[in-house]
Amino acid sequence: MLLFRGMTYMVLNSISLSPFGGTYYKIANGFQNGLFGGYGVDTFTLVAFGLAVAGYAFNAWRSRRARMRYQQTVEGIPWFIAKIAVIGAIVMWFAYQLARSRGLPNVLILLGVLIMVYTLVTQKSVFGRHVYAIGGNLNAAQLSGVKVRKVNFWIFVNIGVLAGIAGIVYSSRMNAAQPGAGNMFELDAIAACFIGGAAVTGGVGKVTGAMIGGLIMAVMINGMQLMGIETAVQQVVKGLVLLIAVAFDLYNKRRAETR
Repeated sequence: MLLFRGMTYMVLNSISLSPFGGTYYKIANGFQNGLFGGYGVDTFTLVAFGLAVAGYAFNAWRSRRARMRYQQTVEGIPWFIAKIAVIGAIVMWFAYQLARSRGLPNVLILLGVLIMVYTLVTQKSVFGRHVYAIGGNLNAAQLSGVKVRKVNFWIFVNIGVLAGIAGIVYSSRMNAAQPGAGNMFELDAIAACFIGGAAVTGGVGKVTGAMIGGLIMAVMINGMQLMGIETAVQQVVKGLVLLIAVAFDLYNKRRAETR
């Protein structure tokens, strides 16, 4: 990584590009407002979030029915309905605030599409099952007939695609492209995955969990910046958070092995 980072500086000669403006600037700074009309409240934003809540409720109902078929313990109907209602109310309140303001951000639409696509890929596709299998037990995956080299190749392809999308969004947000942009972001990404439930050894974790971990990291970093904490101290705090998350994961794994 350090090798290619140094080569990036050499190729680009440490030249920054800015400003961009136009359509490129709107990728991360634009909003979708007025597509379905609305008087002071954007209808498109409310419809989009309403569909998201409906999809969540349907998926939760399917999961509940599946657990019941396997005779697993599930919560009662009143509690299940109350949980869906509370989550739906919070989400729709947030949607209403966006609709009253400037509408649905483009970057939020992009994030929603990526979450849905990669949730389907990891949970519903053969490729996703193979990824979990390799992370859980490499030798067992090989003996089961998983083409490990091929799967690893496509994993790196996906990483490259996501890194490219992140670079576009970040440069659009900053309205500038710099060779050193994004340095140490990998630490935040790793910490977000571990906080979201991913295991150090692999084979465990979900896309939604990683998103929740990223949200926690973003709130923490933004809070430290608003408090005026020095950059060095921020790096120490993020490193400690990552260390605690890894230690907690290893502790849980050892406790599970001793049972």
